[in-house]
Amino acid sequence: MAWDDNLQGPARDFAASDAERLRALAGPGTGKTFALLRRTARLLEEGVDPREILVVTFARTAAEDLKQALARLGEDVQLTARTLHSLCFAILNREGVLHITGRTPRILLEFERDHLLQDLSGPLPGGLRVRRKLTFAFEAAWARLQTDDPGEPVAGLDQAFQDALLDALRWYGAMLIGEVVPLALSYLRHNPNAPELAAHTQVLVDEYQDLNRAEQGVIDLLSEHGHLAVIGDDDQSIYGFKCANPDGIRTFDQTHPGTVDVQLTECRRCPKRVVRMAQTLIQRNPGRVRGPLFPRDQNPEGEIHNVQWTSIAAEANGIARFVRQAVDSGVDPGQCLILANSREIGYAIRDAVLATGVPIRSFFREEAVQTEAAQEALTLLTLLGDPADRVALRCWLAFRSTTRREAPYRRLLTQARAQGSDVASVLGQLDQRTVAIPYTAEILERWRTLTVRLADLAPLADGLGHLVNALFPVQAAGDAADELTALRSIATGALAECQTVERLQEVVRYRLAQPEVPLQTPYARVMSFHKSKGLTAEVVVLAGLVEGLIPRIDPDALPGEQQEALEEQRRLFFVGMTRTTRVLVLSSYSELDDGTVHHLQIGHGKRFGRAFRTLTSRFVAELGRDLPRAVRGEDWLPE
Repeated sequence: MAWDDNLQGPARDFAASDAERLRALAGPGTGKTFALLRRTARLLEEGVDPREILVVTFARTAAEDLKQALARLGEDVQLTARTLHSLCFAILNREGVLHITGRTPRILLEFERDHLLQDLSGPLPGGLRVRRKLTFAFEAAWARLQTDDPGEPVAGLDQAFQDALLDALRWYGAMLIGEVVPLALSYLRHNPNAPELAAHTQVLVDEYQDLNRAEQGVIDLLSEHGHLAVIGDDDQSIYGFKCANPDGIRTFDQTHPGTVDVQLTECRRCPKRVVRMAQTLIQRNPGRVRGPLFPRDQNPEGEIHNVQWTSIAAEANGIARFVRQAVDSGVDPGQCLILANSREIGYAIRDAVLATGVPIRSFFREEAVQTEAAQEALTLLTLLGDPADRVALRCWLAFRSTTRREAPYRRLLTQARAQGSDVASVLGQLDQRTVAIPYTAEILERWRTLTVRLADLAPLADGLGHLVNALFPVQAAGDAADELTALRSIATGALAECQTVERLQEVVRYRLAQPEVPLQTPYARVMSFHKSKGLTAEVVVLAGLVEGLIPRIDPDALPGEQQEALEEQRRLFFVGMTRTTRVLVLSSYSELDDGTVHHLQIGHGKRFGRAFRTLTSRFVAELGRDLPRAVRGEDWLPE
């Protein structure tokens, strides 16, 4: 098939352009992935060496889908298509790149990071929550290019904390997830003969609005001697927590002189009413550059429901009944998508849907290792693959203890540093009684348990499938509380590309740090609004739509920061509602108990006795005339 078969309008303009700098502003459901595919196909048909084409995608699945689609078109698929983070991680993994800084490209997961943060010694500020915020500010400075030396102290932040954190990262041989791209950028900036800088004559970037300044800097360097085409939508910039900002795509033409623009504004995915509501909502944000979104004539009108429940439990049970009825009427469970801006709300809905017999899975940040049982199983896999992993050993020694054994561990750590060895060596000396350290009996016993477990698992290393089954065993059939389900799924999915335990633990850990939601499933899915990026479903439910959850505004933030947060969360709502192809349910509740309000940290509403009255999110009221009147849950879906 020729690249331009049945291709017309703005999509063809984007695919056919020879501009050295090209920007496509593409709204949801307007065919940006299709346009990106056809542009890639044109380059290949015109004889561009596939090895000179770099396609940067938002997700691994998108990269694989692109390669498969090109194969169906009969094109050579030996091009580089991957996420920017995985590309930077590969650059840093090459021998010698990090040698000068003494860093190791071993990513810390959140639970591992927390262990290190609590272990930091010295007169440091605050508890764990404060240290998490400081760590985020530390990473944010590199992402925003507030410093030219990523991984080094940042002016304006607590110096003692930064020194202690950097010292710990170097000693443990680990990196924060936010260091990967800035360190790759630093390498490319300071090494003009780096082979990566001359490797690609064509660079194509999807979801450009989700890149922060450091990531944009990497793209500019990789495309400096070639053509650069970016595609994205400032109305779908929703990753402020990693310092992405819509200004990156809004000002692209100013930072890249000579830019040619293409706009894709006809939505082929969403019902007409949803498109009109979405446009009414998003046009409240100032500074937008993409033109108004409008529906294709063939799109259905759509089915919209606006429902308010009395509580989280009532909402969960009501949504579960609705999903059950939809499946009974012929909707595939995989075409049901539920979005909630809170893990607790999502889990309540997941469990209620499971109780009706509909298969469903939840997808939240690092959900696969939320329990200590899962963390322990992953730690065993890590130590099997790399027995010298200092972070994993630290975590293992803290498990199954309410005190985390911090004081005894610090004694071991002090001894290890004094000897110029590591904690494992000191534990071995304790076991052989060649050294004595007070109050370490419990932590020594924990280490002995580890050596026995590793010895039992070692014979399985030659059969990775058996090892995965041993580490992540299946619990009772139908048990919704199976703590290892998600982790077992990730490990099983990684087997095809792994030949050794070392490689298996690397792949599993990377997929935990950079998780993705499957595009097609035989089960319903519940997740955060952020996770829904790139997904489409026939039935979409937006749950927990109350003030304080969406939008959630930090009352201590400056007025300008609060406005930015409001606009980004309006974009988040816009992304969530435009996932649907037929049915959209807007679900809120009117009352919460005091404990839930405190746990979810909801700051809006009014207390009545032990109850806390909540208000429907302001974003619902901003949807315009196509929004149906709200109904009570018991009237919409009777028991």
